[in-house]
Amino acid sequence: MTGSGNRHVARSEKLSLDENSQRAMEAAARHAIAYRATLDTAPAKPDLRPDAIAARFEGPLGETGEDALSVIEQIVQEATAGIHAHASPRFFGYVCGGSMPVGAAADFLVTAWGQNSASSWESPSIAAMEQAVCRWCLDLLGLDPECGAGIVTGATVANAQCIIAARDALLARQGWDIDELGLFGAPEIPILIGSDAHSAPLAGLRYAGLGLGRAIRLETDDQGRIQIDALQAALSRCENPPLVILQAGQINTGAFDPFAEAIPLIHERGGWVHVDGAFGLWAYAVPELKDRLSGVDGADSWAVDLHKWLNAPYDAGLSIVRDRSVLVAAMSARGAYLPDLGDTWEPSDSTLELSRRARGIPSYAILKHLGATGVREMIAHHCGLAQYLAEKLIEVPGIDVLNEVTLNQVAIACETDAITKQVLDRVQTNGQVYPSHGEWRGRQIIRVSITNYATSQADIDLLIQEILTAHRLVEGI
Repeated sequence: MTGSGNRHVARSEKLSLDENSQRAMEAAARHAIAYRATLDTAPAKPDLRPDAIAARFEGPLGETGEDALSVIEQIVQEATAGIHAHASPRFFGYVCGGSMPVGAAADFLVTAWGQNSASSWESPSIAAMEQAVCRWCLDLLGLDPECGAGIVTGATVANAQCIIAARDALLARQGWDIDELGLFGAPEIPILIGSDAHSAPLAGLRYAGLGLGRAIRLETDDQGRIQIDALQAALSRCENPPLVILQAGQINTGAFDPFAEAIPLIHERGGWVHVDGAFGLWAYAVPELKDRLSGVDGADSWAVDLHKWLNAPYDAGLSIVRDRSVLVAAMSARGAYLPDLGDTWEPSDSTLELSRRARGIPSYAILKHLGATGVREMIAHHCGLAQYLAEKLIEVPGIDVLNEVTLNQVAIACETDAITKQVLDRVQTNGQVYPSHGEWRGRQIIRVSITNYATSQADIDLLIQEILTAHRLVEGI
């Protein structure tokens, strides 16, 4: 009896929040705050790259565990040198948001709460806040409030979900029940997509089993916008209703496809229009920018990131479908063991996942913190900084701005590809700022994306200085 009682006490102590576990949580918060406090001045690149950092974590798993505080301290000590400053206001690569502090703080709560956010019955507060995120974003993006929306990991999954929903709906229009029959022997779905589309919807086509090789690539103009005559010609050859993927915000130029002209043509053929709007769709929230997306609200589905221009922590995007029933039919997987709430909005009905963290809560916190006006001002500010950057660089001999700067993207090239690569390498190695690489119209580019909530004109001036200094040094070699 005594031994049994001792084991029970020991087990209870282990499961409770003991002093060491509490200290570990406090240490993690302290280190996180200290890291964020230095972002304005710290290098915008990691000290160590993959090979060097991997050696620190190659050992075998120990037979005995370590106390929680020691684990946290060791992680910080070993990992910090390999952490890239994606949240820095001077990080201009890959269209990265800055994980706004209020969102990061809310993410602490999400992890501590440990909610499985599939069910409104099991996690009512999470479901209610995530519904609010969906409503608020639909309003900001100018979309019908009755649209179905699912909070997903990011635009890659958002695109995939929308393409799956489109696939199912287009086959249903031809009398094919994909749930029962699958894709084998299914009617043809013509797929049209711009030749300068991002890789995310291309991945979505693969995930949906539609195949990249069957997609018809539409010709584009010098900014990456599909050409209407190419679209019309391709549509005329479609025997069945097509899936057409358009783009709001080309990754190198920020350009928008001509939605107002294209969407009616596609709908005349009974087609489905999906818009990859990972970052560009947010421009609709800004009155002076929304005309660039004229007609985009007429599409059938949209993919958008929250961890880009909303600056939510990573693991946040929206999959939006005009007809919510189509999204639910494609995504939901209710089991007999789950609560049956009838027509109640259920988070799991709009995403591929049943078990997932409460990823919408940081976005809820950011939207509450900024308000609609704050979101609009942040986006407009970034677009203004992009214009400022372009205007300064086009005055410099030997440096070209290759795109019409209509959003937050600036594509920069030097006299030759070799010089462009060398300039970028020097800028990145110096680490004061961090633009990324790319290729546009056969030329290597330095790609600048201005997306971080904290980026100021002083950060852009530093970027300009770093590029010009590196350019002078390379030319002098």
